Amino acid sequence: MTSEPTTPPRSAGAVLQTALLALGLVILVALITAPGVMERIQYAKVRGELAAIRDAAAVRELAPVGKLFTTLARLIGPTVVNITTTRRVLLPADESMALRGSESRGATDTEIGSGVIVAADGVIVTNNHVVDEADRIEVTLADGRRFVANLVGADEKRDLAVLRIDAGGLPAATWGDSDSLEVGEMVWAIGNPYGLDRTLTYGIISALGRRGVVGNTFGDFLQTDASINPGNSGGPLVDVHGSIMGITTAIAQPGSKGIGFAIPSNSARRVCDEIIRDGFVESGFLGIQPEDPPAGYSTVSGAALVRAVIPNAPADLGGIMPGDLVVAFDGERVAGSTHLSLLILNAEVGSDVTIEILRGDRRLSLPVRVGQQPRR
Repeated sequence: MTSEPTTPPRSAGAVLQTALLALGLVILVALITAPGVMERIQYAKVRGELAAIRDAAAVRELAPVGKLFTTLARLIGPTVVNITTTRRVLLPADESMALRGSESRGATDTEIGSGVIVAADGVIVTNNHVVDEADRIEVTLADGRRFVANLVGADEKRDLAVLRIDAGGLPAATWGDSDSLEVGEMVWAIGNPYGLDRTLTYGIISALGRRGVVGNTFGDFLQTDASINPGNSGGPLVDVHGSIMGITTAIAQPGSKGIGFAIPSNSARRVCDEIIRDGFVESGFLGIQPEDPPAGYSTVSGAALVRAVIPNAPADLGGIMPGDLVVAFDGERVAGSTHLSLLILNAEVGSDVTIEILRGDRRLSLPVRVGQQPRR
């Protein structure tokens, strides 16, 4: 009987060597293919997370926020008007006109601005500089109707004016409480920049109580980064409820971005109500010319230096003199000349106030009766 050849048994070392080679081959293959595999795993994970986020209840609840701008545009848009003013401008006469005895010739200057309807019977608020010295004021409503507007009254120092058109049943915006505003709150500006009808822009309240900006000594403005451009003047700045929080009035300087200013609604509403009732606004008057004191003039911070006093004006009658340093007005500390001008302007006409001054090394409290700001 012939026996079959047999395979000699493998040693333990050979078996281990084979296993190590196999393991190395697996590792090598894994290293070669790992980046693609890991990317696919990572992408799958991201896709899963995005799907979970899209399906999350919180996101579904936030979806209506995306429609907020649309809702505001529908709510406030119909109350915003386009204002076109024309003014007759006198130009120098040319030589031939001079020979005929003519001294000048006329031209027409046309400007645009915005306004907001605040009463259904045709009352519109805008900026004074939009309609100042206009020969004709034309208002275009959201529905395309046009009206010639009458100027009810204006306040040059606060840069506000009230118009009225012969129309009824109009959509009217509601006034909000500007004193409730905080820095960081969302606001929307709407108007007619560059004649682009009812343009809506979005931003936040960047600062409160900005004084002495845009060349206005008497302003106490809201600052916003909502885009404001030429033609926006007189339009509303509204909050998330569509309530008027301010009347847009100016930008920091030509070409500036993200720095616009609005007259607070509480000031604008008071002026509007007084103009409708009386045809003008009563503004306080002392008859002084204040300025910020030069460096080193006094150790008192803030305050306002009296540069000049009008003879027989309330300040003169109350004993205030040039060179006095006003440190407090009716119990409120004065923070510079602009602040003092604003305090005087808003003081009640006929009221008695106490003016605290420094005169040399003496501190005096002088009673002064507030007068009426002379009107043009």
